[in-house]
Amino acid sequence: MPGAATLHLADGVALLRPEEQVFTAMLGGFANQQLARNLARSTVEGRENTVKAFAAYVNAFPWQWTPAMVDEWLGDLRSLRDLKRSTIRSYSEAVRAFCHFATDPLYEWASTCEERFGSHPVQVVHEWNTAVHVQDNEADAKKRAFTKAELHAFFAHCDDEVARIRAFGRKGWLPAFRDATLFKTAYAFGTRRN
Repeated sequence: MPGAATLHLADGVALLRPEEQVFTAMLGGFANQQLARNLARSTVEGRENTVKAFAAYVNAFPWQWTPAMVDEWLGDLRSLRDLKRSTIRSYSEAVRAFCHFATDPLYEWASTCEERFGSHPVQVVHEWNTAVHVQDNEADAKKRAFTKAELHAFFAHCDDEVARIRAFGRKGWLPAFRDATLFKTAYAFGTRRN
């Protein structure tokens, strides 16, 4: 299988720096497995960089990782670097995917690590130490698209403004009507504001 330990490490060959070389081979296998699933190269590289960043932060190899290390890392990212929730979630998902790969018996990384180091990788990212994705959109309200209710309220306000201006018998109701129509047309055809 793409990413299997036997494709990245030769049996019976002594390694000069076994921990680093096995971890590098695991990352190479993880990349191959994701590419075989037809994921974008940018996604694969982003996940690999995230896993490397986590390993550097905890200064440990995957067969030494614990859930407490993930808790500390994610907590520091959130409190010290003030990263957005969506970024934290993508980081935890990258580590989760890597651990899922490393612990899958089909890829034989757990047995390889057990043989070489007397320990094996475990899944360290669980539902109880990561944020649950419950909102339709987590983006900042200034940057996200309107919800249907917000769009309805916006269009109703535009129509109400036209009626209000016209009721006073003032000039300006025609530009307000034009603007309301333009907003609805832009929405109907998917025109982006930029």
